[in-house]
Amino acid sequence: MSPIVLLSFLIGYFAVLILISAITSKGASDNSSFFIANRNSKWYFVAFGMIGTALSGVTFISVPGAVFNSGFGYFQFVLGNAVGFVIIATVLLPLYYKIHLISIYTYLEKRLGFWSYKSGAMIFLISRTIGSAFRLYLVAIVLQKFIFDAWNVPFWATITICLVLIWSYTYKGGLKTIIITDTLQTVFLLSSVVLSIYFISKSLDLDLAQTFETVKNSSYSKVFFWEDFFSSKNHFVKQFLGGVFVTVAMTGLDQDLMQKNLSCKNIGEAQKNMLTFTSVFLVINIFFLSVGALLYQYAAAKGIDVSTLATPDHLFPEISLNYLGMAPAIIFMLGLTAATFATTDSALTALTTSFCVDFLGFDKKKDQNDASLVRTRHMVHVLFSFVMLLVILVFKVINNDSVVNAIFKAAGYTYGPLLGLFAFGMITKRKVTDKYVPYICILSPIISYFIDYNSLSWIGYSIGFELIVINGLITYVFLWLNSKKKMKEKEYFGVPEVADLN
Repeated sequence: MSPIVLLSFLIGYFAVLILISAITSKGASDNSSFFIANRNSKWYFVAFGMIGTALSGVTFISVPGAVFNSGFGYFQFVLGNAVGFVIIATVLLPLYYKIHLISIYTYLEKRLGFWSYKSGAMIFLISRTIGSAFRLYLVAIVLQKFIFDAWNVPFWATITICLVLIWSYTYKGGLKTIIITDTLQTVFLLSSVVLSIYFISKSLDLDLAQTFETVKNSSYSKVFFWEDFFSSKNHFVKQFLGGVFVTVAMTGLDQDLMQKNLSCKNIGEAQKNMLTFTSVFLVINIFFLSVGALLYQYAAAKGIDVSTLATPDHLFPEISLNYLGMAPAIIFMLGLTAATFATTDSALTALTTSFCVDFLGFDKKKDQNDASLVRTRHMVHVLFSFVMLLVILVFKVINNDSVVNAIFKAAGYTYGPLLGLFAFGMITKRKVTDKYVPYICILSPIISYFIDYNSLSWIGYSIGFELIVINGLITYVFLWLNSKKKMKEKEYFGVPEVADLN
């Protein structure tokens, strides 16, 4: 596939995003628009756009590739995700709307104290920066290989170009712009997956019914795994429970995705958004898994040796860009770009919001839209873009997949303390000794890592996604041991009653 053709379509794609930014941010460059879109977002736009944010470029290429080793087993995790999204809609969103939050970590200050608040916000900043940088890094490798290497553009320049483009269409309108651009990018993402199925099926001379039967009858279509509970990470219980708690922690306790929900007019619209999003999320993951099954069928039919690929993640780009023709290649690249940039633009906006509110105290200013505060927000936005660039370049220097994956997995450890902090605050009415909370948030992941590293040799049990549950539970226990008497009712900011929302 010609690099110049792919680059031309990408340039056109970003031109559209920048045009949308110019329209949506016109007369709306204040902090209220940037942080929460003036709490005036349409719930259906938020629901649809969240698909692009939730499904990163890594998901776009990794889920199909993983079908070879685990079949449709990933859908067990997705089913847990769906339950987690329902919990967010019915438990967390009512709480956030009850106390009118901009940053969700402000809750920790109201309920547990200053240091608990700063610990939660810092966990988010570190986790989201590392996670988003890693996602952009993996996808930038694809862009580098199939486009920019043709002109000997250095990798650091490729990353810089990506971040500058993202900054250019988000710096002014922020969340108000992202609600619309993410909707467009989700259209590209969904279209890319559906059309990829069509082109692969066409290459295999399959009609719609035959495609369905081929996927259904393939050796990759097994969904539920009940074997080897102790030694297998793919067991249904582990996958399902992990899916529930990973979603609650990494979506419901993450400023990035919750910021969009908080931009809706009221709790009712926010809940409609989340439940609609859940339905679409389930369906689109079935399509991703089907793409994986068809890709491996295509490779077998065309004599492509998948064992020569450095990683299963390379299967989708390899076949789309080198075997299926121009239209599928362009569609794949647009889908991959949409998935990646919908995640990264949202992350940069959320990081900027969290830092401005949680560490610079924007929410405590009388006039949050003062010109000096807007300038400060611009500087913070640039700062996080630069930090993300540095983190990605560190990944590049390491250039070791096992180390990079370890770093990415380490980012997941940090959400355990968030889960424990919020659970303790919402379930109990006890006070904590606030100054010790940062130490608990450091100690809990360390103990979790020690348990994860040794559990197989100790008791023959292999820990999978449920590690976040263990991590959160350890945090909860430490908080309980560090707690005192019960709070007065007026001091308690726990799960709101239905009456509180009327």
